Amino acid sequence: MPQMVASRNPLTLAAIVSLWLASVGNWPLWRAMSELPELASVRGAVFIFSLGVMVAGISLALLALGAWRHSIKPAIAVLVLAAAFGAHFMGSYGVVIDPTMMVNVLHTDLHEASDLIGWRLWLNVALVAGLPAWWLWRTPLRPLPAASQGLYNSAAVTLALSLAGALLVLNAAPMSSTMRNHKPLRYMINPANTFYALGRLVFARNARPAGPPQPMGADAQLPDRAAGARPLLLMLVVGETARADHFALNAFARNTNPATAALGLVSFANVGSCGTNTAASLPCMFSHLGREGFNSRKQEHENLLDLLQRAGLAVLWLDNQAGCKGLCDRLPHAVAIDAPSGSAHAPGLCRDGECLDEALLTGLDQRLAALPEERRQRGVVLVLHQMGSHGPAYYRRSPAAAKRFLPECETHALQDCDKSALVNAYGNSIACTDHVLAKSIAWLSQQATGYDPMLLYVSDHGESLGENSTYLHDMPYALAPREQPHVPMLMWLLPQTEAATGITRACLQQRRDAPLSHDNLFHTVMGLMDVSSAMSKPALDLAAPCRSLRSSARPEI
Repeated sequence: MPQMVASRNPLTLAAIVSLWLASVGNWPLWRAMSELPELASVRGAVFIFSLGVMVAGISLALLALGAWRHSIKPAIAVLVLAAAFGAHFMGSYGVVIDPTMMVNVLHTDLHEASDLIGWRLWLNVALVAGLPAWWLWRTPLRPLPAASQGLYNSAAVTLALSLAGALLVLNAAPMSSTMRNHKPLRYMINPANTFYALGRLVFARNARPAGPPQPMGADAQLPDRAAGARPLLLMLVVGETARADHFALNAFARNTNPATAALGLVSFANVGSCGTNTAASLPCMFSHLGREGFNSRKQEHENLLDLLQRAGLAVLWLDNQAGCKGLCDRLPHAVAIDAPSGSAHAPGLCRDGECLDEALLTGLDQRLAALPEERRQRGVVLVLHQMGSHGPAYYRRSPAAAKRFLPECETHALQDCDKSALVNAYGNSIACTDHVLAKSIAWLSQQATGYDPMLLYVSDHGESLGENSTYLHDMPYALAPREQPHVPMLMWLLPQTEAATGITRACLQQRRDAPLSHDNLFHTVMGLMDVSSAMSKPALDLAAPCRSLRSSARPEI
């Protein structure tokens, strides 16, 4: 006869799985704590063990609430799966799970997610979630009567929380010191971090009223242009995952900017981002609220692009990434992979549903001509949203024929790569962005007979490349290493545009080291495009000190 598996009460399953979550499910936390010098002692070991018991107690309290015949197995499945995925990404890339990371996860599309999927992920999921899932499947349940089950569950919640509370009081001093000096540990308690982050997001969403965003800039307007004056044409290139200190224009040792080195770009070397991931930074950098105001906002507002369109400008968003995060919902927009009618991407630019950033320039003449002529005559803003240096598959962000730095890291498991190979792959992605910027400038120069062209490039956030065993991005802003919020920002103008606007390269160069941030973008673009509104803050317009000529009369050259 086959051996019978002993049946268990749902609360017994909850207790066993709580111990599993506290130990195996939190291996990145215990690894991180074991590497702290101040905990390398018997007292430190006692504290780590006490924290493990606290984690088990909290997990048991949560599971005991659902320790009923029909709910315990689904509840356990959700928790162990969350723990397995969380443990993989924390352990593999040195990230933590907080509300901003959860926003990033929820906004990640299939192509982006595919870069993060590999055998290591499935191995972690199999070990952390697969083993308890197999055990759960084989274990029959022996529930008590409802009243008795409820009594036992309530007692378990009370005892688990009491034990956790008592240990917290006994370990108050080391707990306070460790969590104060090593704040990322707060976001590594698994899977409580995931559900805390989701709860915060739900609360924040419900705290803001539903419905369309609040309109703004009703008074936005453009000055009358003198007869024969050319309209302005701004190409705003939004970079992805580019860190400022890996740009040769910012004195990086490797020549990652060979194509633009002689084109006269001004590189602003001290620029901070709104956030450390795209979902946080992108909407924030186009907001009038600035980083602090955006993060504490009570309602949603329209953005910079809405204001520019309301002023009468022609605005177009071109995307080569996971969407515009709502920024382009109310204006013309397109994606790079869909070449406009009458044009086609060059061979090798697009494959497997993904394009290199050069595809953003395919058919740009047709896209420009398709915008309303009346608006084009008042000025044009083209926004190019790059794939840039999106990781961990940096090697996929540059074509084989253009790779300057070899050998490259060609795996998603960045921790397995030699550091120089990882920097090579990332550097090739930056050089590819540089190539796209050079081609963008060439295209803009061709528009000089009909427009006064200019280019502004700024990345949404930076990236960690293994410093302190941290990879990728999305650390909590207050804890993030400088590599993640320190972003490049570049500006280029034709001489005729300098003459028309009064903004000279020489003056901008003097502002190269000025402390700037994404907070400056909204007001700088308004100033560059001559948009007037009560919402404008000239003090945040980085070009305002250089604008010696405010007249709208831009004579032909």
